[in-house]
Amino acid sequence: MMLYPTLYIATTASLALWFLYRSDEERERWLQRIFFGLFLSYALVVFTADVKFGVKLWVLFRDLLVLGLLGTVFQLATHKRLWFMGAALASTVFLAWFVPAQMSGSLRTLEAAPVSYDPDGELLLELAEGADQDVLSTPAYKYDLTFATAFEVGEADLTELDDYLVVNIPESHLADLEDILNDLRAVPEVDWVEPNERISISPVTGEKLPGVNKKFGVNDPGISELWGFEAMAVNDLYRLLRQQSGKPAKTALIAILDTGVDANHEDLSANYKSLNSTDDNDPRGHGTHCAGIAAAVTNNGIGIASFSPGASYVQVTSIKVLNASGMGTQKSIINGMIKAADAGADVISMSLGGLSNQSKERAYRKAVKYANDKGAIVVAAAGNANRNAKNYVPAAVDGVISVSAVDNELRKAVFSNYVTDLKRGIAAPGVGIYSTIPGNQYDTYNGTSMATPYVAGLIGLMKSFKPGLTTDQAYQILNKTGKSTQQTDQTGKLIQPAKAVEQVLSASGG
Repeated sequence: MMLYPTLYIATTASLALWFLYRSDEERERWLQRIFFGLFLSYALVVFTADVKFGVKLWVLFRDLLVLGLLGTVFQLATHKRLWFMGAALASTVFLAWFVPAQMSGSLRTLEAAPVSYDPDGELLLELAEGADQDVLSTPAYKYDLTFATAFEVGEADLTELDDYLVVNIPESHLADLEDILNDLRAVPEVDWVEPNERISISPVTGEKLPGVNKKFGVNDPGISELWGFEAMAVNDLYRLLRQQSGKPAKTALIAILDTGVDANHEDLSANYKSLNSTDDNDPRGHGTHCAGIAAAVTNNGIGIASFSPGASYVQVTSIKVLNASGMGTQKSIINGMIKAADAGADVISMSLGGLSNQSKERAYRKAVKYANDKGAIVVAAAGNANRNAKNYVPAAVDGVISVSAVDNELRKAVFSNYVTDLKRGIAAPGVGIYSTIPGNQYDTYNGTSMATPYVAGLIGLMKSFKPGLTTDQAYQILNKTGKSTQQTDQTGKLIQPAKAVEQVLSASGG
């Protein structure tokens, strides 16, 4: 956050000059104005920072205390020019220490909650191309480290993810983590080291919202609970698809990376494709709920409906990246992305994520690029902390379409992160969302987790007509055809499926 320390230094410099030229009325007046202008700008940056209010107050108190002490020094030194120059030099040396050592981390977003490392492999390490694990022998011996291949990649020529290792640190050396990081980074053949951070999902059971009265031309009884279908004009989508004489170019595959999916659910099984039997159950329920939103069987007389009125448009599959407790790691998520891409997924839907900083995004970026290169579009939840989504991965990773949640008044859901600073932010309903859960049951959840599969389902439908659709093309269509919300700057446009599909059909000559 460069603006914050820059304004503080400028404020301090203007204060020094104000004291220096106190005997010159004209200069003093202008320097006084400059000082207060810079100070107000600095204070505004502090108070609008994306951190807790208590942190802002502490930062302001600390910085003003330092500013007051420096002001006293300047005031005492103004009687003699030589003294003032000495005070200015001493202050410069002090600020050269104070800014990087004390200020730089003060307003880092979300005061960087403690990293939760995977105890079975705390770090992800990228070796230079062609390097062997033997180059790590010194830190391995010093800290009793063990290494294993992090990612299994189907087409290694497309990525450097096959150069990643997962580093396991024994419990006896966890206190040496910073030293271990420094020693590993000091190895010339090590390109990168980052935490293998754990994340968790926590879906919130929501109350049913007022439904819709329209029949939408389908016989699924639960459609009356889907208030979002009215907001997204799904009736127009069904009408458009009924009027199409041609068939889809392919059946698009949507991969749900989550806690698994109940493959035998009455409203999913006909649209479900199994990649691995171990992924075809869901002890948590989160993944099954997302799968129903993306690809529930429509017009089958049971349950709910999705955007796709027949099995020829989309199929859904499951890749478990979270355990029964809803916990996962960067390693498990990235491996899931690779598996989905290698399996030919057209859309990768991830209703998950966690706090991040710049250092944690490298492996994610490579995974998203690998998926894109294999023809998959990656969709991820913006997050449920009412914060800036730019600080969350995979939502903030370049190449991802990030999804915020809106309520039935088309306002940003109170919990939803905002996507103002992301390149590809879009909105979908995420409050009171009724969908499938294991055991042929249904329930209502809240979350950007629920908004994400709406977007994934729509992109799958779009790719069924235009298989070569890219991430950029898909987002441009969603944004162009989307509907403004009450807070579009924070949420992005609300998806409008009929208009988006019509745009794809027009471009494809359909």
